[in-house]
Amino acid sequence: MENQAFPPSELKGEDFAQLLESFQGKVGRFAKDQLVSGRIVRITDREIFIELGAKSEGVVHSKDIEALPKDVRNSLKEGDEVFAYVVQPEDANGNVVLSLSRAVSEKDWRTAEDLFARQEAIEVTIAGFNKGGVIAKIGRLRGFLPASHLSPEHQRLIGDESQPPEQRFQKLIGQKTLVKVIEVDRGRNRLILSERAAAKEARALQKERLLGSIEVGQVLQGVVTSIREFGAFVDLGGADGMIHLSELSHGRIKHPSEVLKEGQQVTVKVISLDRESGRIGLSLKALEPDPWQDITKRYRVGQLVEAEVFRVHQKHGAFVRLKGDENIEALVPLSELSDKPISSPREVIKEGQVVTLRVLRIEPEQRRMALSLRRVNRAEFVDLDWKLERGVLQALQAQAQSAESTTAELETPEPEAEPLSSDFISEAPPAEGDEDETEQA
Repeated sequence: MENQAFPPSELKGEDFAQLLESFQGKVGRFAKDQLVSGRIVRITDREIFIELGAKSEGVVHSKDIEALPKDVRNSLKEGDEVFAYVVQPEDANGNVVLSLSRAVSEKDWRTAEDLFARQEAIEVTIAGFNKGGVIAKIGRLRGFLPASHLSPEHQRLIGDESQPPEQRFQKLIGQKTLVKVIEVDRGRNRLILSERAAAKEARALQKERLLGSIEVGQVLQGVVTSIREFGAFVDLGGADGMIHLSELSHGRIKHPSEVLKEGQQVTVKVISLDRESGRIGLSLKALEPDPWQDITKRYRVGQLVEAEVFRVHQKHGAFVRLKGDENIEALVPLSELSDKPISSPREVIKEGQVVTLRVLRIEPEQRRMALSLRRVNRAEFVDLDWKLERGVLQALQAQAQSAESTTAELETPEPEAEPLSSDFISEAPPAEGDEDETEQA
């Protein structure tokens, strides 16, 4: 007991604990080729010192520093957390000798393995290509993205295999895309990626970006993905917007298939946007001129027009579309069909018939026009019809913009139109089957 360097009786509890910790930190804590992590505490011209915890410090010598890629070497700074391999558990100074160069790709392999295990998508940049696909990096690892695993959009972009690889894949260089790791093999230095496997995540990311960038009033390009009775859905490149039936056309349509078909490319205008719910309201007709906006420049009261009957209603009369201006729908009230008493409008007019009618009222703000069948041949309109027939129509239309000069220029005053009956309704044509008991009988 006399040759004991530190008799237990003379060691205080705290001193013994510190000695034990120091001893355990140096004996068997590190092994050759072990991967460790630590924090850079000091950088000199020839060495990098890394704190490994438990009062242990590792050193990276100049030879290993020079083996690092230049950009990695220049980016290192005090305070950085790094990976390193143990080259020697302890040198003459009691430090652990470390290698940073061997650990450069280790973190990336671990990241790739973790991505593969969790099947998490990651955004990469396409940096190169070979004959079978493109190359994208995860950290410093080169991942291979086969052409068969590209997204459908990118496959359409690169075309078929008859073209040389440089013509096919050059278009993708520099593009960012989401991929999933589908194979990791360190031994063969093999890392395989797939764009198709990340399609769901890619779409979610595209939707997020799109919702954050678009605004109401913006005009976008899209592709019709589905058609329903109430409207059509359009893929805007990451998010779907909907065109309601009422926003497809200024004219009346019964089903969206009359205007659109699946797969059709369309130009649409954003008319509503709810970023929280992801709902985007679109319109086709908002990009077309409103036919009612300048209707008084094209038509005037008293003018004769041709129209096709598309609906006959027992109570209201006939609904027509103007020939050559099919987006304008007008009403021939029941009282304007004939001078003689009739029990049904079908006695004088039928659906599908093209008839000549006279304009009685134009109300652009209410988007309605009233026409007459019974006044077509009235004597009081003879002079007006003669002027219109002889090409005075353009002059009359121009005069409509200046009410003060109209009467003087025409010489013949516009005939006084008889008051319209209550049949001149403001609502849209009644739905099919909405007839009264008389017609049904």
